[in-house]
Amino acid sequence: MIIECAMFQQSSSNFDSSPSKSRSTTVTKVLGALLGIFIITTVVLGTVYGLEKAKKGSTVVSSTTTTATPLTTTTTTTTGDQDICLTPYCVKAADYLIESIDETVEPCEDFFNFVCGTWIKNTRIPDDAGAQNTFNLLRAQLDSNIVDILSSPPANDTNEPMAVVNARLLYKSCIDEAGIEADGIEPMFSLIDTDLRKYNNNLFYRIGTSTDEKNSTSNDIEIGQGDLGLGTRDYYNSETNITVAYRRFIRDLATALANNPSWIDNDVKDIFEFEKTISEYHWTSAEQRARDNETVRTTIGDLALTLNTTSFNFTDYLHQAYLLGNVTLVDDDIIFVRELEYLLDVSAIVSQTPPRTLQNYMIWRFVMNRVSNMPQQFRIFRDRFERVLRGTSAESPRTILCGGYVNNNMGFAVSKLYIKRYFDANARNQSFDMIDNIQAAFIDMLHQTTWMDAESMTKAIEKAKAIDRRIGYPDYLSSDNNTKLDEDYAEVPLRKPVDRNAWGDTAPSIVNAFYDPSRNQITFPAGILQKSFFDKDAPKYLNYGGIGVVIGHEITHGFDDMGRQFDKDGNRIPWWSDATIQNFINRKTCIVEQYSNYTIAQIGMKANGFQTQGEDIADNGGLREAFFAYQKWAKENPNLDKRLPGLQKYTPEQMYFINYAHTWCTKMTNEYALSRLRTDEHSLGQLRVIGPTSNFNEFDRAFGCTPGQGNSRKNKCIVW
Repeated sequence: MIIECAMFQQSSSNFDSSPSKSRSTTVTKVLGALLGIFIITTVVLGTVYGLEKAKKGSTVVSSTTTTATPLTTTTTTTTGDQDICLTPYCVKAADYLIESIDETVEPCEDFFNFVCGTWIKNTRIPDDAGAQNTFNLLRAQLDSNIVDILSSPPANDTNEPMAVVNARLLYKSCIDEAGIEADGIEPMFSLIDTDLRKYNNNLFYRIGTSTDEKNSTSNDIEIGQGDLGLGTRDYYNSETNITVAYRRFIRDLATALANNPSWIDNDVKDIFEFEKTISEYHWTSAEQRARDNETVRTTIGDLALTLNTTSFNFTDYLHQAYLLGNVTLVDDDIIFVRELEYLLDVSAIVSQTPPRTLQNYMIWRFVMNRVSNMPQQFRIFRDRFERVLRGTSAESPRTILCGGYVNNNMGFAVSKLYIKRYFDANARNQSFDMIDNIQAAFIDMLHQTTWMDAESMTKAIEKAKAIDRRIGYPDYLSSDNNTKLDEDYAEVPLRKPVDRNAWGDTAPSIVNAFYDPSRNQITFPAGILQKSFFDKDAPKYLNYGGIGVVIGHEITHGFDDMGRQFDKDGNRIPWWSDATIQNFINRKTCIVEQYSNYTIAQIGMKANGFQTQGEDIADNGGLREAFFAYQKWAKENPNLDKRLPGLQKYTPEQMYFINYAHTWCTKMTNEYALSRLRTDEHSLGQLRVIGPTSNFNEFDRAFGCTPGQGNSRKNKCIVW
């Protein structure tokens, strides 16, 4: 995926419930009855999207040194008025780019601050966010549109699907703060007393039904590690202001809910120490990606023999969990086990933990994830913690929170309304053309690869040609087929084949993009097909530098450190020779070392190239593929791309790179920067600009850079 992940999930936020483990290898639709009403999907390549920003008055710098010198004039040209694009869109694009660029910075020394310097100086981080950037601006517009369509009454002659009716009801219930205050905490206590076990199946272990990674035609059972309250193991390694604030969050909620507060301090200590112990065995996303074929495939009947543990009865646990969804498992049902060592270690810990601690922990996690649906008194506790974690100072407006909540949980219903009102269907055709061109450019790059043997290269080309694509939205959302929409909220059919023609699990009303290795499928939802990524009236250099790089990024995910483990049909099986694998490892190690050498001056910490390697490989490949595709288009369509007013001195190729960099202009609080650096598989925005451009000879040529300058590496790291 293209956008960053969250590190601490709330039910009202725009964050998925699982990407703290961000798998980027599977797409999982968990049984609704197991996880609660309206939960649709857990998309691991993609989803959850904690975006980056930088604190006002300071900039993120890399290990290179930036100097404020005049812009090199020899790399630019002038043009006549007849070659200037004066359409309304071009005028708008010129305006936002002129307001972003700082021409006192030399692009060959620091391309990020050249493109984003003025934007950073003039941008304010919203009080309810830890950062501001292009993605957040797009999401803010999307959030506003969603509130508009959910709060507007349907047309009198409209027969809306039940899913849309329910989405409107959910939104209306969510914004009814008076009703929430009047109900108090009784609804929460009722759920705890009667239905707690239905909604907490991801605490210790994650279970569900998803595509079998060894047999991509089948929907089978999956079990793996659960999630953590703080999202990732790193937070528990030492005492920080975040762990102190987290324990206070637990204590505040417990004090407000408890009948007998005398035990609270001990209980809070036990809850945190229990979770801290579990975290020691929790796999990071980087560790998950690094273990080729770590999944164990077996059957329900053989599960006990496979796990060989007496500390916990996983077979009975799965039987009971699926019965909550009215599904009876049989011995022949296939199950694939992830993070086997975690399951065995944590099951032993659970078996040795006092029941009181287990019960308190389950209730804490249950309530923590539902604070946004509770009275204001409890939301204040959450907001206090968020200030420490992300540097926020206010809660988002209730309408925005509720719109996001409904979109997260009923995204396809929301999308049906969204695309009808806001999406230009003509954008799909242009996007398909761009995908064809960028896919062809990637295949050309494969043909020129020198480090793959002939058989591995042939299979890689076959996989690239087989990539399926989804653009904008599934066709049925724009039709009168209400039945199909309602069916999207049914459970994944265990024991039934995967529908390879289906859209997938990602709703269109989202600003993100995804690659699903189990389907060898790329998805570009309607929500991301907006400026500055895409506009049907934009010059091609802007579109290729925007959504084009996103397209290339997702294509490259099929061949990054994780995607290369899946064949063209989506099966996780070896298909490269050992020599090719070793050559790939050598090249990706260059990327890892490059990014690990960048220092984030704002917080005085180095980046973690091992953690971000998959996304960094995709960023580098995506920039190259989209550029070569644009070059080919420009050669076949000479003089069609006119220049922007006020920016005529920049060539179309320079504008390609400028618009690419602008999509990653970022300003963030120190707290948010630290959280992103600790938890996210994506590099910070500045590194997503200087990393790929410094590895690309065509960038050097376009701006007249000399290898060895701040934004041009002598030894360039190239995987694809």
